[in-house]
Amino acid sequence: MKTVPFGPTDIQVPNIVAGMMRIAGSTDDEIRHLYTTAREAGIDFFDHADLYGFNHPGGGRHLCERRFAEALRLSASEREQITLQTKTGIVADPWGYDQSYEHIVASAEESLKALGTDYLDVLLLHRPDALVEPQEVARAFDHLESSGKVRAFGVSNHTPRQIDLLRTAVAQPIVANQVQLSVTHSTIIAQGLSSNMTGQDDSITRDGGGIVDYTRINKITLQAWSPFQKGFQDGVFFNSPDYPELNAELDRLAAKYGVTPTAIATAWVTRHPAGIQVVLGTTTPQRVADATAGSGIPLTRAEWYGLIQAAGHNVP
Repeated sequence: MKTVPFGPTDIQVPNIVAGMMRIAGSTDDEIRHLYTTAREAGIDFFDHADLYGFNHPGGGRHLCERRFAEALRLSASEREQITLQTKTGIVADPWGYDQSYEHIVASAEESLKALGTDYLDVLLLHRPDALVEPQEVARAFDHLESSGKVRAFGVSNHTPRQIDLLRTAVAQPIVANQVQLSVTHSTIIAQGLSSNMTGQDDSITRDGGGIVDYTRINKITLQAWSPFQKGFQDGVFFNSPDYPELNAELDRLAAKYGVTPTAIATAWVTRHPAGIQVVLGTTTPQRVADATAGSGIPLTRAEWYGLIQAAGHNVP
């Protein structure tokens, strides 16, 4: 498993992350199988959110965190071997966002209880809050850090300027920004290719000023969620009639490297020099194994550009 630097720290983390957002309906045995497959493949980084499982029958907030802890019952020594990351800031009923001191702290403490742990390795702000007060976020982060409850902090789906706003008050380094990214949903990369090209949709900057370059400059680790989705909740691109050229290229490269198309789609993300972590959302152990096979595949420049072009993006 290839590793990448985690933010500005000296810590190395795997470039594949096991996302736990869909385990609400899984049995204990299924969760243990998923976890064991991930660990055997070299993944020791597990991603959660307080929101995951809220819409499951009989569920509610923190459900997936609870199911993870109940199924695994990790010993203290095994807990120390893994990285637990969770997210907060989305309010489900009524839907909205809350990055107040009270909400951040209360949610983090509930996550600690649900996960059955004394500390969170990483806490991310799940989505931007238009009503955010950076001083409130800073106060929450200071409290959680000084009390030993959270060791590192980051964001998710934030633009460069939104991160800069937080940094006017927050003292801790922002170690990660989790954003949607796949070979088809890759505007944050494609917009740089089409820069200064009038009439090209990819030339429109939609992330507030180049989030990929921004994170590289500021040593913030990008984490790619939905790495196999066509678009936003549109289903995966594998075998999709919407992407015949892409699937043909994925199949060709899979045959060349002796892996599955899932591995090649993973490698397209991990090949980028930004050192991006791929966040898997699957509950299928075989898909985890397939994806991790792409962790260190050295796609050539021609192969990498061929994939983004086959996905429908402009390569001038």
